[in-house]
Amino acid sequence: MDKKKKITLKDIAEALNLTPSGVSKALNNHPRISDATKKAVKEKARELNYQPNLLASALRKGRSNLIGVIIPRAKSNFFSSVVEKLEDVLNKEGYNIIMTQSNESFEKECRNIDALIDTQVCGIIASMASDTVDLTYYNKIISTGIPLVMFDRSDEKLEADYIGIDDYQSSFKVIDHLYKQGCRRIAHIGGYKHTRIYNQRLEGYLDALKKYNLPIENNLIIESTLKIEDGRQAMTQFLKLDKKPDAVYAAGDFAALGALQVLKENNIAIPQDIALVGFSNELFTSLVTPTISSIEQHSNTIGQLAAEILLDKLKNPNKTTEPSKTVLDIDLIIRETSKK
Repeated sequence: MDKKKKITLKDIAEALNLTPSGVSKALNNHPRISDATKKAVKEKARELNYQPNLLASALRKGRSNLIGVIIPRAKSNFFSSVVEKLEDVLNKEGYNIIMTQSNESFEKECRNIDALIDTQVCGIIASMASDTVDLTYYNKIISTGIPLVMFDRSDEKLEADYIGIDDYQSSFKVIDHLYKQGCRRIAHIGGYKHTRIYNQRLEGYLDALKKYNLPIENNLIIESTLKIEDGRQAMTQFLKLDKKPDAVYAAGDFAALGALQVLKENNIAIPQDIALVGFSNELFTSLVTPTISSIEQHSNTIGQLAAEILLDKLKNPNKTTEPSKTVLDIDLIIRETSKK
């Protein structure tokens, strides 16, 4: 079967006895084109199912109406919710998004950045991969003049606007809650310390333990990628200790889910013997049994603010200001795994 012919500006022009240039101007609402011609061209474009080549247009103009978005993983409810809000706000202003995911890989993140720059996106909104320690590619975005807004994960050395939550206070609030529930030996499944947010969550955890004179032991702290299997492995390791923890705080809900699976498989009473708190308030935390306590990250607010900051940069390209840093307050959602 022959491949269906792609409709071009020339096809529309021939159907209406116009020039391809005139058709292009009509589709882009050029002020010198009459309303009647614009209407006829748009109706014919719909009739022929014309699909504009946005990339080719961007390359011709040196700009586009495309916004690049880089996230660590799409299956996270937090990141998918942020993207949904970004798209909603940006679409209303005439922009479309190109979403890429790094899968927590620095190498893939670099390839994504190159692809977005080559596509002539007019702005990028990003959250770093857990592997990322070299800022060369993010600085490359800035050096090309493409506006950059970071959310959730960034690096303090990067000169870019940032929106996120108070990760330090989040951990402090978790430990405060667990202490008030009677927990005195609290373990931590963390992310990698070179990532700013996980380092701050670790610091909040450690400082809260010091406040309550609770033990700080290396065998109660495990770094990981915070996937389900990481949570399973960490909890299995904790259960082998002579002095087991009476609570576990995971810096990600997927790790918390893995830990919960191991606790249930070993018939550990939750939260009576071991309490559990996660982070991100993923959808499944309120659906599993028992339900998992977690930190709410306010994904909608982060998406809204990130989009608004980028739009302001696009509307005011000559405005020079210091990069902004927006830190949102957090909420601890207390559920069955930690409420005694």
